[in-house]
Amino acid sequence: MPPAAKSLLPLLECCTLSIGFGLERIGLITLKYPKIVTAVLIAFTLLCLAQVPRITIDGDLLRLYKNSGEYYDTYVELGERFGTFENDAYILVKSDQLTDPEVIETMRELALELELNSFASGTLSPFSLRKPAEEDGITRPAVPEDMASAEEVAAALNDLRQNDPMMRNLIVEDLTGFVMLMFPNPDMLKGDGEARMIAELREMISFYDDPRYQIELTGPPIWKSELLNASKSDQVKFTAAGIILGFLTAFLAFRTFWGAVLATLAPFVSVLWVVGSVVLIFGSFTFLTNILTALVLVIAFAESMFFCFHWLRLSREGMDHEEAIRETIVRVSPACALTSITTVVAFLSLSIAPGQGIFEFAITGALAIPMAFLALVTFLPLALRAATRMGYKPKQAPSVALTAIIPPLSKLAERGHKPVAILGVLAFVLMLYPHFQLQPTFSFQQFLPKGSEALDTSEAIDQGVGGVAPLYVSIPLLDNDPQITDDDFARVETVHGILENIFGKGKVISGASFNHYSEAGFSRDQIFDAVGPFMKRRFITDEGDLAMATAFMPTQLGSKEVRELVEETDAALKEAGLGDASISGFRVLSAYESVDMIQRLQDGLTIAVVISIFIIGIAFRSWRVALICTIPNFAPILGTELYLWVSGAGLQLTTVISLTIAFGIAVDDTIHFMNHYVRARNQNYGHKEAVMRTLERVGPALIATTLILCAGTTVVIFSVLPQVALFGALCVLTLFLALLGDLIILPSLLIAGGRLFRSFGGQPK
Repeated sequence: MPPAAKSLLPLLECCTLSIGFGLERIGLITLKYPKIVTAVLIAFTLLCLAQVPRITIDGDLLRLYKNSGEYYDTYVELGERFGTFENDAYILVKSDQLTDPEVIETMRELALELELNSFASGTLSPFSLRKPAEEDGITRPAVPEDMASAEEVAAALNDLRQNDPMMRNLIVEDLTGFVMLMFPNPDMLKGDGEARMIAELREMISFYDDPRYQIELTGPPIWKSELLNASKSDQVKFTAAGIILGFLTAFLAFRTFWGAVLATLAPFVSVLWVVGSVVLIFGSFTFLTNILTALVLVIAFAESMFFCFHWLRLSREGMDHEEAIRETIVRVSPACALTSITTVVAFLSLSIAPGQGIFEFAITGALAIPMAFLALVTFLPLALRAATRMGYKPKQAPSVALTAIIPPLSKLAERGHKPVAILGVLAFVLMLYPHFQLQPTFSFQQFLPKGSEALDTSEAIDQGVGGVAPLYVSIPLLDNDPQITDDDFARVETVHGILENIFGKGKVISGASFNHYSEAGFSRDQIFDAVGPFMKRRFITDEGDLAMATAFMPTQLGSKEVRELVEETDAALKEAGLGDASISGFRVLSAYESVDMIQRLQDGLTIAVVISIFIIGIAFRSWRVALICTIPNFAPILGTELYLWVSGAGLQLTTVISLTIAFGIAVDDTIHFMNHYVRARNQNYGHKEAVMRTLERVGPALIATTLILCAGTTVVIFSVLPQVALFGALCVLTLFLALLGDLIILPSLLIAGGRLFRSFGGQPK
């Protein structure tokens, strides 16, 4: 056997018994074959760097719910059969002079331009509607052309509102505004089509800049665009600010510029690897996976700080710098490997929730964490090795800012361990109550940027003409006649009436919206001919087997209110003998599937806690270690849930994700603490002495890593997306509580439970 291999055997034997399941061997192999590993790292880094120009973010919220269940399937089928109003662009016109003949004619020109837009398949506005043909066979505009006076315009608009239920949902009652809808061609929205459509609409509107009226654009495409732009902005800000804050924290800890650079390199490379891999595997980021860049950055920073702290301490104690790198891999990397495993478990637990969006987030996170570990045990040792050979000399001691609090904490653990342990256990038990009381909540506005102009416009439409959030009822037709028979039309009328009773007059569109024309003697053929083939397909399929009625809800309704409306509608349909009708819509889908996702994610969090504690027990080969880790690991989650319960925020989609990921990160500190404690016991330190030694040696690193984690995650709080900002806030709170648990509760529990640990490792003391 070659001498180099023989010299490596003791370390490999140590790794075999390590808590990292031998994964730290990757670091030892790196030191043994530095040139080969360096070549592989450079090649992979260049591959990932080449993907950076291809970065895109998919703002489609429907991707979040893809394959989530029957509500998603029903919604997709409805869109394929009828087309839905979810991709439509809404133009709100507000004017105190709307009845001015000149203004109304200008709006007619705008409606015509909208109809001729290259992305339009059809439009709906007071100007697109035509009255059925009379004896001369000619259809005429519902809003007459070339009116001479304001009174004439007002009379025409009021007549339209009173006699056409569909127009009642588009024209404001006091005639100070109206809404126009553009139905885009779905084929043209692929790729960057949606962005080009919005740009074209904004350019069109810009030509109608006049103090007499105000024109605003809203609707799902604009909401999606705002979400997309906010996500892109967040990705750049989070990564840049995370690196800067991490560097400053590392500089505070190591007190040298180059020391901070060394601690920053591995996290930066980790983010680059993750970005490149996401683009290669998934093709794009989503608003959820977009968070991962900041998350991986701070996790990698934390582990890099642990590694560098230990290496610096060994160097200060007189060990050769390169030998200190090797020894750090053996001592620290096993704990880093175990923390990576528990964090991966936390991510994978999210995958039990339905929906492609959550699944992609879970899988991306589960791939990203191992990449951060690989950067730690390959790139960082090589960087430290190169730095020492180039003459880098670390400072003699870490910053006093990180060590000043350790003596008071040691005194608290030594003298007050019993009351602290009792209070910790009591608080843990009491916080279980809000854990079981929290209820899932969901609101569509949570996904849109703060100060969204499109959302403000939608709310203005809500107040004026009824809302832009559609709820669909598909009605099976018995006679399969595209011209719809009297019996089938009666079914549509029944559904239309039910929806108007629940949502209000003028808030429903269906084939029965034109009864006033039927009463005037026009046939259904004449009416549908006046409506046009595009709008007719919104009411009845070409095959004549299904009809659809659409009710419009206010945008600001929460999931609870939406579910109540759905249940009321479903009960009324069944009572009318229309139990075969189905209810759908994006708001219906999100209201039901989001709550189901949240409940499943909560189950996943519980599973993650149990599995992680189990893995810790196996890794340390001790049920006592697993038991003692339960409270400091689970208590931060319960503390954050207590805040949610007291504040009334409830469990939201991002809430449970943030709790799960924060738990995975919080476990890291506990593992590093217990790893050092076990090593001290194996070195024949007594139980209490080992706890104090661990607190003294690991405490500063825990404080530094938590500072980096909180500083990096705090950046996320400033996101304009409420869900992302909430994610950051809850992560920071959970991590802070985890630090308190590891520096105050865990040492006290260890000392108070001395009987369990007196014979643990080494000699009984």
